[in-house]
Amino acid sequence: TGPQIRPNDLRIHALLKRFVPPETPTPPVFVIVDVRPGRESIPTTAYRVVEEVDSTGGGSNTKTTELHSTFAHVPSLIGAEEPEEIGVEHLLRDINDPTVSTVTSLIKAKMSGLSSLTEKLVEMKDYLEAVAEGRMEVNQD
Repeated sequence: TGPQIRPNDLRIHALLKRFVPPETPTPPVFVIVDVRPGRESIPTTAYRVVEEVDSTGGGSNTKTTELHSTFAHVPSLIGAEEPEEIGVEHLLRDINDPTVSTVTSLIKAKMSGLSSLTEKLVEMKDYLEAVAEGRMEVNQD
């Protein structure tokens, strides 16, 4: 739901928990994945839901107990098996760095710039001819 925990995340957790078999030893984990570039650490933060009992004592021997659910941080680690690491290495070899320009992209950029320049020059030529023939007034702006 975003880079931070929100109140609706508890509702989403409750909804998903209904589909987890009761005999499952590990409860569902809420993970936030930060996809922004420039992170030095792993791009995930994991949480589990903790239910807390809140007892409040009221007047005249009245005691109320409420159950609150909150998220508690869980240490997380991302790992890979050797075949996965090899596959990622092969994929990274095929990815081109978008910051590095190729000759083809430089030529396409220059062609696009020249095309725009040609359009502007034709527009200026048409304007000057129209002013010279008296079909248009001179525009000082």
